[in-house]
This record gives sequence, C-alpha cells and structure tokens, in this order.
Amino acid sequence: MKKYYRVMLGAKSVYAKECLDGGFIGVGFFKNVDLTSVISKYDEWRGFNQEMIPVYLEEYPDKSKIAAGLACATTWIVLRGIEPGDIVLSPNGSGSYMVGEISGDYSFHSGASLPHQRKITWFPGLLARSSMSDALKNSTGAIATYCDITKHTVELENLMDGKQPSVITTTDETIEDPTEFALEKHLEDFLVKNWKSTELGKEYDIYEEDGELIGQQYMSDTGPLDILAISKDKQTLLVIELKKGRASDSVVGQIQRYMGYVQETLLEESQQVKGVIIALEDDLRIRRALSVVNNIEFYRYQINFKLFKGNS
Repeated sequence: MKKYYRVMLGAKSVYAKECLDGGFIGVGFFKNVDLTSVISKYDEWRGFNQEMIPVYLEEYPDKSKIAAGLACATTWIVLRGIEPGDIVLSPNGSGSYMVGEISGDYSFHSGASLPHQRKITWFPGLLARSSMSDALKNSTGAIATYCDITKHTVELENLMDGKQPSVITTTDETIEDPTEFALEKHLEDFLVKNWKSTELGKEYDIYEEDGELIGQQYMSDTGPLDILAISKDKQTLLVIELKKGRASDSVVGQIQRYMGYVQETLLEESQQVKGVIIALEDDLRIRRALSVVNNIEFYRYQINFKLFKGNS
C-alpha cells in the first residue's frame, strides 16, 4: 500500500532547493558514518535505535536520550521505513510543498549537507499549503523531520489531481465520536501554542532540544505521543494524551503503553514518568480505570467564545 509522508529538508527547509535540483531527500544525523550495513540489518526502527543511540550520545554527549531516540528513529524511517513508491511532501520554505515519489534505496554521500540520501522523482509543480484542509495543515505542520500523513490519502490524491479538498474521516476503529476527534485534533495545536497559559504550563514545559520543539507527536514504538513535557526541575517526564473521541479503554491502554516506553527508554537516572488524559466531557470509565493508578491524571477542557456586534 502506498504511503504518504511529510519530510523536512533541513531546519526551515534550508536544503529544499538542493534536494529538488539533486533529486533526493536526506537526513544529516551521523554525518561522518556510512550507515549502509546498519540500515540493512534492521527491518524496523527499534533495533536500529538500540544500536545507534549509544553512538549518537557518544558523538553528542550533551544531548538527551529523548533527542537521541528521535534522531535515530527519524534516520531509520527516512532511509528505510519510507519505501520506493511512497509519496513525500517537503516544504520549500515559501508556503508550498514539493511532491515526489521515492525511487531508490539508501546511499551515503560523504561531505554532503545531507549525507544520508534517498533518490526521489519530484513531480512538476508545487502543492500550496493554502489549498489544504485544516486537518492536513495540522498534520503537515508537525515540527519533527518527518511525519506519516497517510491518513489524509484521499485529500492528498484530490489535491494532486487538482481537485478541492473533501471531508476527511478517520479509519481508526477506536474512534467513537468523529466530531470530538476532529475538535481535539485542533486542541493539540492550541495547547502547544498556548502552553504557558494552561494549568500544566505552570509546572511543565513541552520538551525542547536546542530551542526546537520536539515534544509534539514524539515517536514511540507504539505510535506518536500527543505531547511529551518535562517538569521545570527536570525530574518528571509527562505524557499527555488527548482522548480524541476514542473508546475510554483504548485511550487508557494507549497512555499506559506510552508511559511504559518512556520509562524503559527515555528516563534519565532519578527521573520519573507521569501521565495526563485530556477530554472534552467527563468520563466515568476513565475515572474508574485511573482510580487504581497514582501516576495518571484526568483533565477536562472547556470551550469559551463570545460574539460581538458590529464595532462594539
């Protein structure tokens, strides 16, 4: 099955033109290491991470395990996880996306700006961000180097065919309320943009590395965490999961899996992990499930708006 990805080509798309002219996409981690043998060894990113995180931390001793995990997972996914025939959208830095089809496997180019490369056949023309639905804009606007946007296949194919975007629905079978799902997709971005004015923002910061926000949609081995935050004293990592219309048992199980991943792979010595579930409505089933654990809290949010007539 053909999949769709958004791949950043350097910070602020600084290498977009170089990649367009050269017919490739790439990543810049492990600049002096030919990864051919390591990439071919692992059929999934977990094994690659296990081997390469120590290498990354040795090269960048000031980096955290969180930064190392993200860099390694991103490297494997761009270099092997994205398969020939998959479609890539890359922002050009001017409000549009270059679109192309992956046409080759990994190759190492010593000394290049992005030394770890994949051949890509770029399609003619650009895809304007302004033509996308809000849901697709939110997905493609993630800070990370890559994101999987396959769930927007119908809209993407329509846009590539020159058609107007259509209403997109989710195929996630755990979604009980599609309206709530759509609303809380926007809530995630709202929380990130207004974090400091929220109750959680008093004690936690969304995780950053070198001034870059990497705590939104942070990749784990069971899927992306909605938000990963860290306490201001650096002693607690906080996993935040939005209910997004899903069944209560599903969202509770998911956050526990995410917290297990954080505990096993990301915690530094003396750190702990906690969790927060956020939903639009009170949920007795979630409260019952959380009553037997002491490290996950439940929050509700409210939507307030006002109408003003004329110039008043």
